[in-house]
Amino acid sequence: MSQKTIAVFFGGCSTEHAVSLQSAQAVLQAIDRSLYTPLAVGITRDGAWRCYPGDPGRLPDGSWERDPGCVPCVLSPDRTAPGLLLLDGEPRLLPLDAAFPVLHGKNGEDGTLQGLLELAGIPLVGCGTLASALGMDKDRAHRLAALAGVPAPRGTVFRRGEAFSAVERAAEALGWPLFVKPVRSGSSFGVSRVTGRGGLRAAVEEAFRHDAELLLEEAVPGFEIGCAVVGNDTLVTGRVDEIELSAGFFDFEEKYTLKTSRIHCPARIAPQTEERAAEAAKAVYRALGCRGFARVDLFLTPDGRILFNEVNTIPGFTAHSRFPSMLRAVGVPFDRLVNRLIALAFEDGSRESASPEEKPNAAPDRPQRAPLPVRKPSAGNAAARPCGQTQEVRA
Repeated sequence: MSQKTIAVFFGGCSTEHAVSLQSAQAVLQAIDRSLYTPLAVGITRDGAWRCYPGDPGRLPDGSWERDPGCVPCVLSPDRTAPGLLLLDGEPRLLPLDAAFPVLHGKNGEDGTLQGLLELAGIPLVGCGTLASALGMDKDRAHRLAALAGVPAPRGTVFRRGEAFSAVERAAEALGWPLFVKPVRSGSSFGVSRVTGRGGLRAAVEEAFRHDAELLLEEAVPGFEIGCAVVGNDTLVTGRVDEIELSAGFFDFEEKYTLKTSRIHCPARIAPQTEERAAEAAKAVYRALGCRGFARVDLFLTPDGRILFNEVNTIPGFTAHSRFPSMLRAVGVPFDRLVNRLIALAFEDGSRESASPEEKPNAAPDRPQRAPLPVRKPSAGNAAARPCGQTQEVRA
């Protein structure tokens, strides 16, 4: 069997560029060279595309961009010859068998790159265009999750230019404290926890620096849990994890330093609660049309309610990140996980843009799901710990 060429895309024009470099290094080093030939395709902060042939160890510090072997490139949208066009002289095509996007945040995780790959007919590792766009959009993801029986915290969306007085009224109705979030952003960029009216305007201005829409969201009592989901039609989940905070919320600094917080995997919750959380994660995954993999983040309240927070369609991918840790807890090591995700890209129906003729074994439409049952956690679980409310956790 000939090796398949897998392009690993990283970097990108996003506030999460540096995090992507770390994830891509780990993915490139985990790919099984007996099955696949990895091809590193980096996108600089300015948006320049470079085919990088060097050591993945040079990715995290950014020195890969200065490698003399870097070749300017673009993706060919021609479905009859899918691949990478190398531009170091006369253009030449390097065929691709699949693409593995490891770009976090906007211009990579939000469906933009996925759409280009699907236009070219290149099999995609992970979620396609629609699911990626929905996963980045908290408002629309919350609406679809609620229809699938997994409600989100109470919140109100405002667009740039709306009267600040309307924002103030909505905030008073939600109550203090509350969170102000960009609707589409990652790693808690632009997120603020507001404890009173005096801090609201600055939080609104900060959120609008990252997106044209913001979400005012109630602060949820309890704590945050997450669940890794893997699969296309048949889904597998990892162990549910838990974020323990001593104060504040799980902002960008806490995600990557854990100065005052801890991540417990498995979560310190009752087995039946973990099972309900996994079922809720799968329901959200299906409702948003996810494929390949994603991490679903939830809240567990003191009275046992499970609320949907967000979906990360490209979660952190270092060996110590949350998503791989959840799978490792059920016996799936990091290298096996990476290669399994690549294999899923070649399963029938793994491309959203494939026609019915290309998907002869596609599963029929699934029936609507009833709301999940709600049970109270056992004593000493949710009620004892503060909520780590956050947005787009990568760690």
